Amino acid sequence: MDVLEVQHLVQKIKTNIQRVMVGKDETIDQLLVALISSGHVLLEDVPGTGKTLLAKSMAKSLSCSFKRIQFTPDLLPTDVTGINFYNQKKGEFEFRPGPLFSNILLADEINRATPRTQSSLLESMEERQVTIDGDTRALQAPFIVIATQNPLESQGTFPLPEAQLDRFLLKINLGYPTRQEGIDILRRFKKSNPLENLEAVASQQDILQIQHFYSSTYVSDDLLAYIMDIVEKTRVHANIAVGVSPRGSQALFKAVQAHAVIQGRDYVLPDDVKQMVKPVLSHRIQIRRMAGLKSNPADSILDEIIETVVVPSEAGVLESK
Repeated sequence: MDVLEVQHLVQKIKTNIQRVMVGKDETIDQLLVALISSGHVLLEDVPGTGKTLLAKSMAKSLSCSFKRIQFTPDLLPTDVTGINFYNQKKGEFEFRPGPLFSNILLADEINRATPRTQSSLLESMEERQVTIDGDTRALQAPFIVIATQNPLESQGTFPLPEAQLDRFLLKINLGYPTRQEGIDILRRFKKSNPLENLEAVASQQDILQIQHFYSSTYVSDDLLAYIMDIVEKTRVHANIAVGVSPRGSQALFKAVQAHAVIQGRDYVLPDDVKQMVKPVLSHRIQIRRMAGLKSNPADSILDEIIETVVVPSEAGVLESK
Protein backbone atom coordinates (compact mmCIF):
# COMPACT_ATOMS: atom_id res chain seq x y z
CA MET A 1 0.00 0.00 0.00
CA ASP A 2 1.37 3.44 -0.99
CA VAL A 3 0.29 6.96 -0.11
CA LEU A 4 -1.97 7.33 -3.16
CA GLU A 5 -3.82 4.12 -2.33
CA VAL A 6 -4.28 5.33 1.23
CA GLN A 7 -5.54 8.71 0.03
CA HIS A 8 -8.00 7.01 -2.34
CA LEU A 9 -9.35 4.77 0.41
CA VAL A 10 -9.64 7.66 2.87
CA GLN A 11 -11.46 9.72 0.25
CA LYS A 12 -13.95 6.87 -0.25
CA ILE A 13 -14.70 6.86 3.48
CA LYS A 14 -15.04 10.66 3.53
CA THR A 15 -17.37 10.69 0.52
CA ASN A 16 -19.51 8.01 2.15
CA ILE A 17 -19.81 10.02 5.37
CA GLN A 18 -20.74 13.09 3.31
CA ARG A 19 -23.76 11.22 2.00
CA VAL A 20 -25.18 11.83 5.48
CA MET A 21 -23.33 14.87 6.83
CA VAL A 22 -23.76 18.25 5.17
CA GLY A 23 -20.62 20.41 5.18
CA LYS A 24 -18.20 19.66 8.04
CA ASP A 25 -15.33 18.81 5.63
CA GLU A 26 -12.66 19.84 8.12
CA THR A 27 -14.39 17.97 10.95
CA ILE A 28 -14.58 14.78 8.87
CA ASP A 29 -10.87 15.13 8.00
CA GLN A 30 -10.05 15.41 11.70
CA LEU A 31 -12.12 12.31 12.44
CA LEU A 32 -10.19 10.44 9.73
CA VAL A 33 -6.90 11.63 11.26
CA ALA A 34 -7.96 9.92 14.48
CA LEU A 35 -8.94 6.76 12.61
CA ILE A 36 -5.61 6.56 10.78
CA SER A 37 -3.52 7.21 13.91
CA SER A 38 -5.57 4.94 16.23
CA GLY A 39 -6.63 7.95 18.28
CA HIS A 40 -9.82 8.64 20.22
CA VAL A 41 -12.10 11.61 19.54
CA LEU A 42 -14.17 13.84 21.79
CA LEU A 43 -16.99 15.65 19.97
CA GLU A 44 -18.33 18.58 21.96
CA ASP A 45 -21.22 20.92 21.20
CA VAL A 46 -24.78 21.72 22.14
CA PRO A 47 -27.42 18.99 21.58
CA GLY A 48 -28.69 18.57 18.03
CA THR A 49 -25.60 19.63 16.08
CA GLY A 50 -24.95 16.15 14.63
CA LYS A 51 -22.34 14.68 16.99
CA THR A 52 -23.94 11.24 17.26
CA LEU A 53 -24.91 11.26 13.57
CA LEU A 54 -21.29 11.92 12.56
CA ALA A 55 -20.00 9.09 14.77
CA LYS A 56 -22.59 6.65 13.42
CA SER A 57 -21.85 7.66 9.81
CA MET A 58 -18.18 6.87 10.29
CA ALA A 59 -18.94 3.55 12.00
CA LYS A 60 -21.31 2.44 9.22
CA SER A 61 -18.69 3.30 6.60
CA LEU A 62 -16.37 0.65 8.03
CA SER A 63 -16.80 -3.13 8.21
CA CYS A 64 -15.91 -3.14 11.90
CA SER A 65 -17.85 -4.08 15.00
CA PHE A 66 -19.68 -1.11 16.49
CA LYS A 67 -21.30 -0.59 19.89
CA ARG A 68 -22.98 2.39 21.49
CA ILE A 69 -23.23 3.26 25.17
CA GLN A 70 -25.71 5.91 26.29
CA PHE A 71 -23.98 7.38 29.34
CA THR A 72 -26.33 8.22 32.22
CA PRO A 73 -25.76 9.03 35.92
CA ASP A 74 -26.79 5.50 36.97
CA LEU A 75 -24.49 3.70 34.50
CA LEU A 76 -22.03 1.37 36.26
CA PRO A 77 -18.43 0.56 35.21
CA THR A 78 -19.43 -3.08 34.63
CA ASP A 79 -22.08 -1.88 32.16
CA VAL A 80 -19.15 -0.66 30.05
CA THR A 81 -16.47 -3.30 30.57
CA GLY A 82 -18.53 -6.45 31.12
CA ILE A 83 -18.94 -8.75 34.10
CA ASN A 84 -18.15 -12.23 35.38
CA PHE A 85 -21.45 -13.97 36.17
CA TYR A 86 -22.18 -17.35 37.69
CA ASN A 87 -23.67 -19.84 35.18
CA GLN A 88 -25.81 -22.18 37.25
CA LYS A 89 -26.08 -24.77 34.48
CA LYS A 90 -22.31 -25.07 34.11
CA GLY A 91 -21.59 -24.42 37.77
CA GLU A 92 -18.84 -21.91 37.00
CA PHE A 93 -18.24 -18.23 36.36
CA GLU A 94 -18.36 -16.93 32.79
CA PHE A 95 -17.32 -13.61 31.36
CA ARG A 96 -19.98 -11.58 29.60
CA PRO A 97 -18.18 -8.86 27.58
CA GLY A 98 -19.52 -5.33 27.65
CA PRO A 99 -19.82 -2.94 24.70
CA LEU A 100 -16.20 -1.93 25.28
CA PHE A 101 -15.21 -5.08 23.34
CA SER A 102 -15.78 -3.61 19.88
CA ASN A 103 -13.72 -1.91 17.18
CA ILE A 104 -15.58 1.39 17.32
CA LEU A 105 -17.24 2.47 20.55
CA LEU A 106 -19.63 5.41 20.61
CA ALA A 107 -19.69 6.85 24.14
CA ASP A 108 -22.73 9.06 23.81
CA GLU A 109 -22.99 12.01 26.22
CA ILE A 110 -20.00 10.72 28.17
CA ASN A 111 -20.08 13.58 30.65
CA ARG A 112 -23.52 12.58 31.94
CA ALA A 113 -21.98 9.57 33.71
CA THR A 114 -20.28 9.81 37.08
CA PRO A 115 -16.46 10.13 37.24
CA ARG A 116 -16.27 6.54 38.51
CA THR A 117 -17.93 5.22 35.35
CA GLN A 118 -15.95 7.57 33.12
CA SER A 119 -12.73 6.17 34.59
CA SER A 120 -13.67 2.66 33.41
CA LEU A 121 -12.45 3.76 29.95
CA LEU A 122 -8.99 4.91 31.05
CA GLU A 123 -7.10 1.62 30.73
CA SER A 124 -8.78 0.61 27.48
CA MET A 125 -8.14 3.95 25.77
CA GLU A 126 -4.45 4.05 26.67
CA GLU A 127 -3.39 0.39 26.66
CA ARG A 128 -6.04 -1.27 24.43
CA GLN A 129 -6.84 -3.71 27.20
CA VAL A 130 -9.19 -3.99 30.17
CA THR A 131 -8.69 -5.63 33.57
CA ILE A 132 -11.75 -7.21 35.18
CA ASP A 133 -11.55 -9.09 38.49
CA GLY A 134 -7.78 -9.35 38.09
CA ASP A 135 -7.89 -10.77 34.55
CA THR A 136 -6.49 -8.61 31.76
CA ARG A 137 -8.18 -8.98 28.37
CA ALA A 138 -6.80 -7.46 25.17
CA LEU A 139 -9.08 -5.49 22.87
CA GLN A 140 -9.20 -6.28 19.17
CA ALA A 141 -7.57 -3.79 16.79
CA PRO A 142 -8.59 -1.34 15.60
CA PHE A 143 -10.10 0.12 18.76
CA ILE A 144 -11.38 3.70 18.68
CA VAL A 145 -13.58 5.57 21.14
CA ILE A 146 -15.73 8.35 19.69
CA ALA A 147 -17.25 10.22 22.62
CA THR A 148 -19.79 13.01 22.52
CA GLN A 149 -20.42 15.48 25.27
CA ASN A 150 -22.61 18.49 25.88
CA PRO A 151 -21.00 21.73 27.12
CA LEU A 152 -20.33 21.72 30.85
CA GLU A 153 -22.94 24.44 31.36
CA SER A 154 -25.65 21.92 30.43
CA GLN A 155 -27.71 20.57 33.31
CA GLY A 156 -26.75 17.14 34.67
CA THR A 157 -23.17 16.96 33.39
CA PHE A 158 -19.94 15.95 35.17
CA PRO A 159 -16.62 17.43 34.00
CA LEU A 160 -14.21 14.91 32.51
CA PRO A 161 -11.04 14.48 34.64
CA GLU A 162 -7.79 15.75 33.13
CA ALA A 163 -6.51 12.17 32.88
CA GLN A 164 -9.59 11.23 30.84
CA LEU A 165 -9.31 14.25 28.55
CA ASP A 166 -5.64 13.48 27.91
CA ARG A 167 -6.60 10.07 26.47
CA PHE A 168 -8.43 11.74 23.57
CA LEU A 169 -6.24 12.48 20.57
CA LEU A 170 -8.61 15.19 19.33
CA LYS A 171 -11.33 17.40 20.74
CA ILE A 172 -13.63 18.69 18.01
CA ASN A 173 -16.36 21.34 18.19
CA LEU A 174 -18.87 20.90 15.38
CA GLY A 175 -20.57 24.31 15.52
CA TYR A 176 -23.80 25.34 13.84
CA PRO A 177 -24.26 24.88 10.08
CA THR A 178 -24.43 27.89 7.79
CA ARG A 179 -27.81 29.01 6.48
CA GLN A 180 -27.29 27.22 3.16
CA GLU A 181 -26.08 24.08 4.92
CA GLY A 182 -29.21 24.21 7.06
CA ILE A 183 -31.37 24.29 3.93
CA ASP A 184 -29.40 21.36 2.47
CA ILE A 185 -29.93 19.40 5.70
CA LEU A 186 -33.70 19.91 5.49
CA ARG A 187 -33.69 18.71 1.86
CA ARG A 188 -31.50 15.68 2.55
CA PHE A 189 -33.54 14.46 5.52
CA LYS A 190 -36.94 15.42 4.06
CA LYS A 191 -38.03 11.89 3.10
CA SER A 192 -35.77 9.58 5.09
CA ASN A 193 -32.57 9.38 7.08
CA PRO A 194 -29.69 8.67 4.63
CA LEU A 195 -27.82 6.95 7.46
CA GLU A 196 -30.20 3.98 7.16
CA ASN A 197 -28.96 3.19 3.64
CA LEU A 198 -25.26 3.78 4.28
CA GLU A 199 -23.02 0.82 3.48
CA ALA A 200 -19.42 0.03 4.43
CA VAL A 201 -16.71 1.06 1.96
CA ALA A 202 -13.62 -0.10 3.91
CA SER A 203 -12.83 -3.35 5.69
CA GLN A 204 -11.22 -3.93 9.05
CA GLN A 205 -8.06 -5.09 7.27
CA ASP A 206 -7.98 -1.86 5.22
CA ILE A 207 -7.94 0.19 8.41
CA LEU A 208 -5.18 -1.90 9.95
CA GLN A 209 -3.05 -1.47 6.81
CA ILE A 210 -3.54 2.31 6.85
CA GLN A 211 -2.65 2.46 10.54
CA HIS A 212 0.52 0.51 9.83
CA PHE A 213 1.44 2.68 6.84
CA TYR A 214 0.97 6.19 8.25
CA SER A 215 3.77 5.91 10.84
CA SER A 216 6.34 5.83 8.02
CA THR A 217 5.41 9.39 6.98
CA TYR A 218 8.58 11.47 6.94
CA VAL A 219 9.01 14.21 9.56
CA SER A 220 12.20 16.29 9.37
CA ASP A 221 14.26 17.35 12.37
CA ASP A 222 13.23 20.96 11.69
CA LEU A 223 9.58 19.99 12.06
CA LEU A 224 10.26 18.00 15.22
CA ALA A 225 11.83 21.17 16.65
CA TYR A 226 8.82 23.20 15.44
CA ILE A 227 6.41 20.86 17.23
CA MET A 228 8.43 21.05 20.44
CA ASP A 229 8.72 24.85 20.22
CA ILE A 230 4.93 25.06 20.20
CA VAL A 231 4.63 22.60 23.08
CA GLU A 232 7.28 24.44 25.13
CA LYS A 233 5.41 27.74 24.63
CA THR A 234 2.33 26.23 26.32
CA ARG A 235 4.45 25.40 29.37
CA VAL A 236 5.71 28.95 29.91
CA HIS A 237 2.74 31.04 28.69
CA ALA A 238 1.50 33.49 31.32
CA ASN A 239 -2.16 32.56 30.80
CA ILE A 240 -1.66 28.76 30.93
CA ALA A 241 -1.57 27.08 34.34
CA VAL A 242 -0.69 23.59 33.04
CA GLY A 243 0.96 23.11 29.66
CA VAL A 244 1.09 20.19 27.25
CA SER A 245 2.54 16.91 28.57
CA PRO A 246 4.92 14.59 26.68
CA ARG A 247 1.87 12.48 25.77
CA GLY A 248 0.41 15.61 24.18
CA SER A 249 3.51 16.23 22.07
CA GLN A 250 3.43 12.60 20.90
CA ALA A 251 -0.25 12.99 20.03
CA LEU A 252 0.53 16.06 17.92
CA PHE A 253 3.33 14.17 16.15
CA LYS A 254 0.96 11.29 15.25
CA ALA A 255 -1.80 13.64 14.14
CA VAL A 256 0.39 15.63 11.74
CA GLN A 257 1.64 12.41 10.14
CA ALA A 258 -1.93 11.22 9.58
CA HIS A 259 -2.99 14.64 8.28
CA ALA A 260 -0.20 14.57 5.70
CA VAL A 261 -1.33 11.14 4.49
CA ILE A 262 -4.90 12.41 4.04
CA GLN A 263 -3.48 15.17 1.83
CA GLY A 264 -1.75 12.54 -0.33
CA ARG A 265 1.79 13.16 0.93
CA ASP A 266 4.34 10.86 2.55
CA TYR A 267 6.03 13.81 4.26
CA VAL A 268 4.86 16.44 6.77
CA LEU A 269 4.78 20.20 6.14
CA PRO A 270 4.41 23.06 8.65
CA ASP A 271 0.81 23.53 7.50
CA ASP A 272 -0.02 20.04 8.80
CA VAL A 273 1.21 21.11 12.24
CA LYS A 274 -0.78 24.36 12.15
CA GLN A 275 -3.94 22.49 11.18
CA MET A 276 -3.68 20.01 14.04
CA VAL A 277 -2.44 22.18 16.93
CA LYS A 278 -5.85 23.30 18.21
CA PRO A 279 -7.80 20.02 17.97
CA VAL A 280 -4.90 18.10 19.56
CA LEU A 281 -3.77 20.56 22.25
CA SER A 282 -6.77 22.72 23.23
CA HIS A 283 -8.12 20.17 25.74
CA ARG A 284 -4.65 19.41 27.15
CA ILE A 285 -3.95 22.87 28.59
CA GLN A 286 -5.48 24.47 31.66
CA ILE A 287 -6.21 28.18 31.38
CA ARG A 288 -5.69 30.53 34.32
CA ARG A 289 -8.84 32.24 35.58
CA MET A 290 -8.77 35.87 34.59
CA ALA A 291 -10.89 38.60 33.05
CA GLY A 292 -10.92 39.59 29.41
CA LEU A 293 -10.55 36.17 27.82
CA LYS A 294 -12.53 35.35 24.69
CA SER A 295 -15.29 32.75 24.52
CA ASN A 296 -12.80 30.05 23.51
CA PRO A 297 -9.63 30.99 25.43
CA ALA A 298 -7.63 27.82 24.67
CA ASP A 299 -7.95 28.27 20.91
CA SER A 300 -7.15 31.99 21.18
CA ILE A 301 -3.96 31.32 23.15
CA LEU A 302 -2.88 28.55 20.76
CA ASP A 303 -3.46 30.89 17.79
CA GLU A 304 -1.20 33.40 19.52
CA ILE A 305 1.47 30.75 20.08
CA ILE A 306 1.35 29.61 16.44
CA GLU A 307 1.88 33.21 15.31
CA THR A 308 4.91 33.72 17.57
CA VAL A 309 6.79 30.47 16.85
CA VAL A 310 9.20 30.64 13.90
CA VAL A 311 8.04 28.39 11.05
CA PRO A 312 10.75 26.26 9.40
CA SER A 313 11.28 26.77 5.68
CA GLU A 314 9.89 24.20 3.26
CA ALA A 315 13.38 23.67 1.84
CA GLY A 316 14.69 22.79 5.28
CA VAL A 317 11.74 20.50 5.93
CA LEU A 318 12.41 18.47 2.78
CA GLU A 319 16.20 18.68 2.38
CA SER A 320 16.90 15.43 4.28
CA LYS A 321 14.06 13.46 2.72
